[in-house]
This record gives sequence, structure tokens and C-alpha cells, in this order.
Amino acid sequence: MPTLDDILEHIGEFDLFQKRAFFVLCLLSAAFTPIYVGVVFLGFTPEHRCLSPGVAELSSRCGWSLAEELNYTVPDQGRHGESLSSQCRRYDVDWNTTGLSCINPLENFTGYGNRSSIPLTLCQDGWVYDSSGSSIVTEFNLVCEDSWKLDLFQSCVNIGFFIGSISIGYIADRFGRKLCLLITILVNSISGVLVAFAPSYTWMLIYRFIQGLVSKGGWLTGYILITEFVGLSYRRTVGIVYQVAFTAGLLALSAIAYMIPHWRWLQLIVTLPNFLFLLYYWCLPESPRWLIAQQKNDKAMKIINRIAKGNGKEVPPSLQSLNPEEEDGEKLSPSFLDLIRTPQIRKHTLILMYTWFTSSVLYQGLIMHMGIAGGNIYLDFFYSALVEFPAALILILTIDRIGRRYPWAAANLVAGTACLITAFIPEDIYWLKITAACLGRMGITMCYEMVCLVNAELYPTFLRNLGVLVCSSMCDIGGIITPFVVYRLAEIWHELPLVVFAVVGLIDGGLVLLLPETKGKTLPETIEDAENMHRQRKRKKELIYLHVLTEVAPN
Repeated sequence: MPTLDDILEHIGEFDLFQKRAFFVLCLLSAAFTPIYVGVVFLGFTPEHRCLSPGVAELSSRCGWSLAEELNYTVPDQGRHGESLSSQCRRYDVDWNTTGLSCINPLENFTGYGNRSSIPLTLCQDGWVYDSSGSSIVTEFNLVCEDSWKLDLFQSCVNIGFFIGSISIGYIADRFGRKLCLLITILVNSISGVLVAFAPSYTWMLIYRFIQGLVSKGGWLTGYILITEFVGLSYRRTVGIVYQVAFTAGLLALSAIAYMIPHWRWLQLIVTLPNFLFLLYYWCLPESPRWLIAQQKNDKAMKIINRIAKGNGKEVPPSLQSLNPEEEDGEKLSPSFLDLIRTPQIRKHTLILMYTWFTSSVLYQGLIMHMGIAGGNIYLDFFYSALVEFPAALILILTIDRIGRRYPWAAANLVAGTACLITAFIPEDIYWLKITAACLGRMGITMCYEMVCLVNAELYPTFLRNLGVLVCSSMCDIGGIITPFVVYRLAEIWHELPLVVFAVVGLIDGGLVLLLPETKGKTLPETIEDAENMHRQRKRKKELIYLHVLTEVAPN
């Protein structure tokens, strides 16, 4: 009895039609970048100090340089037990007092002995930012006592990821990939524009949450859709390259952010192209695998013929009529309990959830930590993104030769060790520090791409999409806490987040070795198949029948 993969062998596993679909979906993958890590530029925190009324006029009268103005009027960093006193405190004096000296104006205030005895006060009149552009930090003053609001901005989009991934995954399995994709694109585009025009911080959070609610689910649906269009031999490569398109989006984002240093314009420019993805209604069909799983064989056959026509071929007459083996049987419905009911799947679920959590914390955390490292944020972002290309290449060359587990564990080891080394490299050896950080970024990128692949291979067909989305929701939990880990721990010790990343990554390296090797093994169709994966030894031919084959490869 023929499978969809058998038909694709005749009409093209990755021919012209699939290549066109793959290209347009890769554009969607690249456009997801500003939502996932755009906080690095949207929430950039420049050097800042309290706005002290009268200082600008005094500086102009005395002809001070910026360095002299800071020396005379800004408290020394670290005074009064405040690590950021020069940014969050100002002298409690009246700079509009007449007769102030231009040599040492603080001496003109009677009653004060020396500078250290002058009382400090909060930045009641706002801040001065050393930046020619703008960010949500400079516009809404998300510094000092309100710096946690920047953490909340990024956590809010990850809360949306968490809720949306599960709910949209259910919608994609229930109502189809294409409808789900179009709805998420429309809502994501509108909410992204609303973020750019948000009148207040609160409204910006609401719109950003809505954007998170649909954007990741849409990205995952695109991932699923393209892997279900291609033949078995191309599926894994297509899944990895789809993520490489995300890396290309990182490079584009750094260039666009450099050219547009104003956050509202940047948000608008990176959002508007999403409206073009609504053209997918005409250029992308529904997944034939999903239709077959829903026992809609006639519609599936029309799409198969469309694929064949797009590839300049015809479906052989012997394959024109679909007659799945269990067509009259009961359709299996996924249940959350199926993820923990049996021992092997329960073990897989728990390990995969921790692995998704680790991948998110390290990946987003390294990017955020780079943003506060003090170097050139645009170049550092660009260079660290480049290392994701060799990460994908290494995976393509190794996973079907060596297997999954050992490269996966090695990647975790590299990521964790690199984070630990980076933490203890002195700042004056900046090139070495950046090199070690880039190695960590490459390692965790490999882990991220590996968990996307293996997660889909460990669950039976009817449970695969739900299993992937539930496990990957832990990456959103990681994304929720990561801003607080990075920005708050960095106030204690700038490198402390890297030490935390190292411990989390090294633990994950040990846990993935407890998963079964999936190289060369049949994708499980039933709970029993998934439970017995650790007993499979020999390579088997793919035997996923048309009505249940719904291969899924998520983010």
C-alpha cells in the first residue's frame, strides 16, 4: 500500500513546487527574528545620568566639555553604597544658584565640607541619555527603580509564546495548518504595527503580548507545513535550513537596527513585511498529510496533483486512488495525559521539557548579556549570529552519520564550558571574551536545532504535534525568566548570569544521553511504538501510512 512518501518519490520529493513553498516560508522564519530577540535593539539602554535643572545653563556659561560637566556635577559611581549612584542619583543642590564657580561649583554651597558629604536625591526631573537614537528605555525611562519594566517587556512576549504555542498547536491540528498560519500572520502584523504606535508603556505591553501570542505559533506552523510537503530524505535538512533562515533574519535585523536607531520606526519597518505573507492564501496549499490524517483523501489527492503539476510531472495511475489501511477505523485524538501516562514517553517528556528550557535560557540569555557587555552592540550581534551557520552545517553533516545523542551532548558541553570560560576572561582581553561567547552561542544553537528534530521523532504520529508544542512551551517559560536572570544578576556581578548558564547547560548535556538514539529508526505510529524505541536496533524502512503521517518539526 503506497504512502505519501512513495507518491513523492514519483512526483518529486523536493522539486520546483516544494522549493518555491520552502523559499516563501523561509521569509516567514526570518521575519520572526525581531519578535524573538528584538529587545536587544528596541530596549537598548545607553549611558545615562540624572537631569539636574540648571546644569546645562551652567555648563554653557562656563564652556565645560562633557567630561568636565560630568566630573563637576555627577556623583562618583558607587558612593553611598549605591552601585549605580552616578546613573540613579544626583546632588540635592540648586544649580541655578547665582555666583557658582566654574572651577569647582560644589565648593560654592555653604555648609558642605567636601563632595562626599553632599546629600543625594532621586532623579526627580528625569534623565539625560547619551544616545542619538531612541529606545523604549529612553522614551519610557525604564532605568534605575523602573529597570525591571524592561525585563517585563521581554517576559511579556514570552508569556504570549507560552500560551499561544499550545493553543495554536491545537488549532493547527484541529482546523488545518494553512488556516492557522494565515490567522497568526494577520494578528501578528496588526499587533506589531500597534506596538510601534503604542501611546504608553502599558499599551505597548498589551500589544507585545498579543504579538507573542500568535507569532511563535505561526512560526511553528510554517515549520510543520514545509516538513510535511517534502519527501522523507529531505525532511530533516529542510527543517534545519528553515532555522538557518531565522539566522539570516538576525543578520538583517542588526543591519536594519544600525540604519534605524529609533525604536518606533524600527518596529514599524520590521513589521510591515508581515502583511505580504497573507499572499500565502494563494501560493500555499493545505498540508496533504494533515488532510490524510483527517481522512479527507479527495482533497489530499487534489493537492498531490497540484504538487505534481508544479513539478512538471504526473501522479502515476496506480497511485491516483488513496485507500489507507485503517480508513474505517477510529481516528486517534491526542491527550495531554498521553504525554505522561506511560514510563518511556514520560521520561522523554520531562527531559525534553528541561532541554527546551535550557536552550531558551542560554540562547536568549547570551544575546541579552551581549547587549549589556559594553562593546559595539551592532557588530557583536552580527558576529555572534554568523556562528549559527557553521552550527547548522555541523548538524547536517553529523546527525545521519554519528547520530543525535552524542553531537547533542557535545554541543551542550561546548555551550556550558564556553559560558564558564567567558565569565572569567578579563575585560581587557575583549577579543578572547567575544570568541568564547561565540563558541557558546554556536553550541546552544546546535542544541536548539537538535531538540527541534529529536522532539518530533520521539512521539507517535497522532501525538507528535501536541508533544512538540507542550515540550517547547518550556522554552517560553525559560524566556520569561531569562531577562530577570540576565539583568538582575548582572547588577550583583556582571558575569554571574554566565555562570548560571554554564551549570544549566552542563546538566542538560548529561540528561540528553538518557534519551534513545533515533538515527535510522522508524517514526513511531502508536504509543507502543514510542515505548519500544529504546529496544529498536536495526534501521527500518519508513512505514507511516497516509492517514496518520503528520511529521512535525517545531522550533
